[in-house]
Amino acid sequence: MPNSDNQSLSTCNDTPQKWRQHLLLDLPQPKPDCIWIHACSFGEVASILPLAFALHQQGYPLHITVITHTGMQHAQKHLSNIASISYLPWDLPTLMRRFVHKLQPSLLLLAETEFWPGMLKACKQEGVAVVGINTRISDRSFPKYHASRILWQRWLSPIQLFLPQSVQDAERLQAMGIAPERIHVAGNLKYAVSPPKVDAESLRKRLDPSLLRPILLLASTHHDEESRLLEMRAKWHQVRPDLLTLIVPRHPERFNLVAELIQKQGLHLSRWSNTDIIPNSDVILIDAMGILQSLYAIADIAFIGGSLVNIGGHNPIEAAICGRGVITGAHTQNFKEIMQHMQKHHVAVVAQSDHELETCITRFLQHPEDLQELHKNAALYMQDKSQALTNVLQYIKPYLPPSTCD
Repeated sequence: MPNSDNQSLSTCNDTPQKWRQHLLLDLPQPKPDCIWIHACSFGEVASILPLAFALHQQGYPLHITVITHTGMQHAQKHLSNIASISYLPWDLPTLMRRFVHKLQPSLLLLAETEFWPGMLKACKQEGVAVVGINTRISDRSFPKYHASRILWQRWLSPIQLFLPQSVQDAERLQAMGIAPERIHVAGNLKYAVSPPKVDAESLRKRLDPSLLRPILLLASTHHDEESRLLEMRAKWHQVRPDLLTLIVPRHPERFNLVAELIQKQGLHLSRWSNTDIIPNSDVILIDAMGILQSLYAIADIAFIGGSLVNIGGHNPIEAAICGRGVITGAHTQNFKEIMQHMQKHHVAVVAQSDHELETCITRFLQHPEDLQELHKNAALYMQDKSQALTNVLQYIKPYLPPSTCD
């Protein structure tokens, strides 16, 4: 059991400890009047980071709960210095009541659709205010929620306020029986991100000492994508013989496999992990974690993987916050609404086939003015979307406990 609020109750590799927390065999340290933020997994934790940092800066003690291993990893990596962290107990009335009673929070901020009836009932019994933040009712889940809306109307009654991501989410909440006065559209917290702190000139010079080559970034690629992209690269190289391609596989266990694939194509390969980049490399394999967002800041063209195959794509906001429009394949369902908005504002291009993708990047290489327009749109788009954090902080203000800065 940790003695400090800034320690988590478990380590990411401690599976027995994870289940001890799910079963509440390990209780949290009391943290009277803290703000409890629940975020299920990696994506939800990523979305609440700016809010958690802002609340910490205002002097509020924080406790974070997650459900998945990846959620715990991400929370520990980014929040362990400002919050205590634990796995959420199973949603059984006795466990939840005991957890809430022991933790003693003043406010629960519930990310997206983490609607746990036992949790909500326990908060009501213990007098804990509940606000739904970044609420999102997906296309897939809405029919189920709507069909059982009488139950959900009762189960969600302890939530005093919902702050949905969009007007559509607000309308779906109303269709589930939530009174309009309990709903305020605040925007998507996933947009409340900051560009990476990076020395762009030094980074670019390491990759391209001439500082003149166009850089194509193939980000978060998956199996069967690299081979297809390398085939297209032959056409792109004809258009710009000085093209420098960066490949960032999504999973580190594939680094060596992708290196072999590149070499089989007869291309000059450098690896980021080597001290020196080979001059005039055709392809640089980024075989390290935590570098991708910095690369968006220096890329001329950014393609996001997981979209040529049915993975569902990866977060395009990481590129947009760096002033980069994005190009993807057809499979973008993981970020469906965001991608639709970005397409509408000419910040993203979704290629429906390999041929479309090859043609699209060829056009940008031939017409850099079109590429500059795409990136300009990205910067303006992110500027317009940057109010989500401010909105959420304003709406939750009446529910916040006294802070240590007061």
